[in-house]
Formats: sequence, C-alpha cells, structure tokens
Amino acid sequence: MRALTDYHSLVFDCDGVILDSNRVKTDAFYQAALPFGAEAATALVKYHVANGGISRYKKFEYFLTSIVRHASVDELDGLLSRYAEHVREGLLTCQVAEGLESLRAALPNSNWMIVSGGDQGELREIFAIRGLSSLFNGGIYGSPADKGEILAREIDRKNIGLPALFLGDSRFDYLSAINAGLDFIFVSEWTEFEGWQEYFSSQPVPVESCRNIGSLIF
Repeated sequence: MRALTDYHSLVFDCDGVILDSNRVKTDAFYQAALPFGAEAATALVKYHVANGGISRYKKFEYFLTSIVRHASVDELDGLLSRYAEHVREGLLTCQVAEGLESLRAALPNSNWMIVSGGDQGELREIFAIRGLSSLFNGGIYGSPADKGEILAREIDRKNIGLPALFLGDSRFDYLSAINAGLDFIFVSEWTEFEGWQEYFSSQPVPVESCRNIGSLIF
C-alpha cells in the first residue's frame, strides 16, 4: 500500500465511512417496505445488509420481483418516496467522521470525491447543508449509476487520477475498487459487513483496514 500522499485521488464511500448512516438507511428500508408486511420488510433488510453499497433502486427492484413477487412502477415509486422521507432526517443529524477536515488539510493536493450507492441528488443536498461539499473537489456521485459505472466514467474523464485509493466499508466497495484498478482500504468502525475480517483474509492480495478516517491522520 502506498503512502496517502502518493495518491492523486481519494474516493470515499459515504454511508459508514463519511457519515454514520448505515443504521439510518437500514431502518429506512424496513419502514419503506412495512406496508407489504413485517416479514417482507425484514427480508428486504436482510438483503440490504448483505448487499451493502448497491443502490436503493436495485434493492427495491429485487424486493418487488423476488420477495413480494409483483412489480409495479407505482409501487416502486412509493417505496422510493417512503424511503427518502425516512432517510433524509437521519442523514442531516447523524455523526460525521472525526478527523475528516484534518485529513483534507494534510492532503491538499489530492483530488477527493464521493462515490456512493446513495441517491446523487440527495447526497449533494445533504453534503451542502452539512458544509461538507467543499472537501470533495472531485465531485459527489451516486445512484442511479452504480459505483462501477461511476468509477469507470470518472477515470475516463481523468477526474480520477491514478494511482487512486477507495475507502469503503462493504464487499461491493472492495470489488468496485479492485475492478477499476484502485487500491482499497476497508473502514471498519460503522460497517454492517459481518465477517469482514474472514472475507478479506481469504483474498489473494492483502487488504488494508483502518478503524475510521481519523486514524489515517499522519
């Protein structure tokens, strides 16, 4: 693993890395799906936690086609709307990673961006309200495009300069980073990825981990 000062770009996941919002979103998935029954809502939560980093659009499509087994545009729109209502307040009030501004000050020449499974418009609004947008000079990106698509696009645009580092808290973050040719650090403090130690110990290339953003300050 290179020193942080050697990276041209740092790419951050949002939930569980920049914001302590994994539980916020897990609860929002449950509440959004509850009109379909508690059993169906619990099944969606289980799928969501097992597939951290994937967009809400794909999770709700899976919910309608594979859990309740009847898909409707109106029902998908309703799920998305209820989810957004439940999640917004939590994103505005949850904890921000300590040490974020200090790390930014220590790395003034690197290009920073957010690449998240969260809704892009929602992310940009929340980051603006919370005074975080200026830290991410490379932009704030999210769904409906998935992380792999965003990374490929921003590399092609030369917005992500290599070598680049992805900081995430899910298996999907790791796979997206590796497939795009980025180095990866797993951020563990707020993750919902159970068994991450065993998963990463089985990978052919050793995976670096840290507790939180603050622990990276040098």
